[in-house]
Amino acid sequence: MENVKIIGCGYAYGSNCITNDMLKNVVDTSDEWIQSRTGIKQRTVSKNENTSDLAIRAAKKAIEENHIDKHEISLIIVATCTPDNVTPSCACLVQEALGLNEDPVMAFDINAACSGFIYALQCASRMLDKGIALVIGAETLSKILDWKDRNTCVLFGDGAGAVLIKRCNDGSNMTFYARSKGDKDKALYCAGRSLQPELKNIAQEKPYLSMNGREVFRFAIRSMPDAIEHVLKEESIDSIDLMIPHQANIRILEYVSKKMKFPMDKMFINLDQFGNTSAASVPLALGQAWQQNKIKENMNLVLVGFGAGFTWAACKIHIEGGKHDDQSDA
Repeated sequence: MENVKIIGCGYAYGSNCITNDMLKNVVDTSDEWIQSRTGIKQRTVSKNENTSDLAIRAAKKAIEENHIDKHEISLIIVATCTPDNVTPSCACLVQEALGLNEDPVMAFDINAACSGFIYALQCASRMLDKGIALVIGAETLSKILDWKDRNTCVLFGDGAGAVLIKRCNDGSNMTFYARSKGDKDKALYCAGRSLQPELKNIAQEKPYLSMNGREVFRFAIRSMPDAIEHVLKEESIDSIDLMIPHQANIRILEYVSKKMKFPMDKMFINLDQFGNTSAASVPLALGQAWQQNKIKENMNLVLVGFGAGFTWAACKIHIEGGKHDDQSDA
């Protein structure tokens, strides 16, 4: 258990809204086919902004709308599997854009796919010594999609979510559980660049994301309940006021709801608007819930996700004294 609390959230999403009907002109599909199998009605795709740009927008929203002094930030972690570059990291680009290059900040990226934000939040909560940690999940998945593959292109979108956390002694806390196992069968896979042993450049095709939907579904319905049960420990699921799950597929969420005996109306769901935004999924939903004042004092939240790797993780958050008690003017 880590004595840290959330003091601000923000989110951003791609500027180009792609409806299911629009995808009918790209692949053999329909609005009814997509909605009945996934629950997704639309998703957003970024036209001009890369992953770091969405991350920056989400971070600025979190800082400005919650009246945070950005110079208190001492740690920046960005979770992404679609960074702008091999190097530099998105986190360093965020640092520069926020005007923190002269401040004592540690910044780096991590890749745990759709579980990435919860992984990053756990890292930040344990690494944070003083000041504020800025934890971001951000993706531009559209750049690794094969728009001829209806198994993937109908599912994913672009977005970002940012959370600010700090040490506290008011009773607020976070408890984590995270696991992984190697995906030897490449059920959810996107290749990197190949070796060039002949010491000369080799023309390489752009890698696209591929997915074995059936295997990913099977993994999801095992891993999400496992993560929730472990993070709850001896507590009852009835003690949880709100669950913010990875927004992958409505059928997965319905299965988890039934398996855990947790009502769907206590899950925050926005996949109908944004689709699956991978590492951005949980923080984007958290940011929306925060903005809609669904995060209240004396509340217990569970964040839970699963993703490529394979990875899976959960975080139980207890909020004591209200979400804005450190920002009286908010």
